Amino acid sequence: MVNNNLVEKLALQVESFQEGFELLSKSFSFLEMVKNFLHIIRGNFIITEIYSFHKLANDSNWSNISLKKIPDPSYSSFLHDSENPSLKYFDDPRIEVSITLPLADKTYLGILIGPKFDKSNFTDFDKITLQILLQVFDSAYKSFLNQKKEKALIFELNERVLHLNNLIDAGIEISRYDKKSDLYDIALARITSMTNASSALIEIVKKSQNNHKRYIVFPTGIDPDKILTSRFKMESSFEHNDRLYNFVLSEKETRHNTTAFNELDKMLLDAVARQVQVSIENQFLNDQAIEKEKMEQELIVAASIQQRILPTELPKIAGYEFSGINIPSKEVGGDYYNCIDLGRGKFAFIIADVAGKGIGAALLVSTLDAALYSYLQFDIPLTEMSDRLNKLIYKSSPSDKYITFFIAVLDSHTGELDIVNAGHNPIFLLRKDGTLEKLDAGGVGLGMFDFGIPFAGQKSIINSGDKLFLYTDGIPEAMNEQEEEFSDERMISFFQNNAHISSQEFINALVNDVKGHTGTAPQSDDITALILKKL
Repeated sequence: MVNNNLVEKLALQVESFQEGFELLSKSFSFLEMVKNFLHIIRGNFIITEIYSFHKLANDSNWSNISLKKIPDPSYSSFLHDSENPSLKYFDDPRIEVSITLPLADKTYLGILIGPKFDKSNFTDFDKITLQILLQVFDSAYKSFLNQKKEKALIFELNERVLHLNNLIDAGIEISRYDKKSDLYDIALARITSMTNASSALIEIVKKSQNNHKRYIVFPTGIDPDKILTSRFKMESSFEHNDRLYNFVLSEKETRHNTTAFNELDKMLLDAVARQVQVSIENQFLNDQAIEKEKMEQELIVAASIQQRILPTELPKIAGYEFSGINIPSKEVGGDYYNCIDLGRGKFAFIIADVAGKGIGAALLVSTLDAALYSYLQFDIPLTEMSDRLNKLIYKSSPSDKYITFFIAVLDSHTGELDIVNAGHNPIFLLRKDGTLEKLDAGGVGLGMFDFGIPFAGQKSIINSGDKLFLYTDGIPEAMNEQEEEFSDERMISFFQNNAHISSQEFINALVNDVKGHTGTAPQSDDITALILKKL
């Protein structure tokens, strides 16, 4: 009976634990996370005093990281070393609990908890609650570390993309000008902006006229000799016909003074000089190909990150058969699918499509994937989870980016399906007797609006012999050279006529049918599909 009461009490605390995890996960630093955790402990047990400590290794000394210093050095004697999470309880008026928690980054967190405000002892329920809170902190800290790594990776990728975009913008703008005077002016303005140069010039030496020199300077009116005799300067040149074009940058500006240019500046200067060279030679026809190649290299780097998100292997489900595929139209696509094992025989089937393609879409897919794994840890209603995802995507993306999203949580024991469709194409459930059902209850795409409009859920059951088909619009909207779409009707007909074959054979046949329709026309959108059959 006592155990039943404990379980009932803990069940009532589940929402509190979830809120605690969310609070900790929003922390911007380790110290803020510890501070929030101390507040959670203080609020749960109504204690008088609590102190936190940290050390970098098991054999190093503890450092006090509390805002409040310990009253007496003797308090440190309550701290203890342990390679595993450890709690010790004391019958002492100063400290009643000592905690040692090894963290995911190989450091250690120590916590000393004083008496309760009402002087009562820690009950069995209190001790279990405290152990669960430690697990919540450990999970939140792991999530915090993963987010830091992901942010660093995204920052590095965004920095590369920024330089690439600046270079592409410069190439596009330079290519618009036929008059050489306009071409030179815009080239100098662009390169000084990208490198923070104080000034710049193009020296044009005409060999057929005794090396006659002409200068185009930026900003207008500056003395060319001041640039050419600068202490910090950088040059890049090329030849065309009988002329030598020499680009010179002077004095890289910082917040406090001027300094030398770096390798990235040299790369940017060489690139702009090449763009001008190509424009002179053939009105920038070849330059577009060069810039496209550079962009493709950056996209390949982003694609390697994107491919880590999509599942390489789907879980096995007793009594079911399913397969999926994703074929991006570019190196980085905006489609997403997954099957996540939730435990206890439950599995989440997800398919989504980001508006737009390229690196921006890939980063939004990465955000969705991370959020799904976080929210699906807790057994919250799909409608509530969809609302949280909507708010997250709305805050994390520009106004032209949103995600159409479908999720179905399968209870493999009963065949029950819990469904939300957020603006995605209707998903089809083909019954054994040939009846075709649409699953489209839900709401608008994630990130489109944040008006607080609730998402609608839908319940269904997949029985023996039934098939569930998930897809993105890249299949029905695939076009051939005559701009004729594959169409919803053809896709549905294919599903009905081929649902009897194995799931992998179905996916392969579907892709072949789509490619047979498009022929030599380039793939216009990502192709993503997943089929689930109950045996």
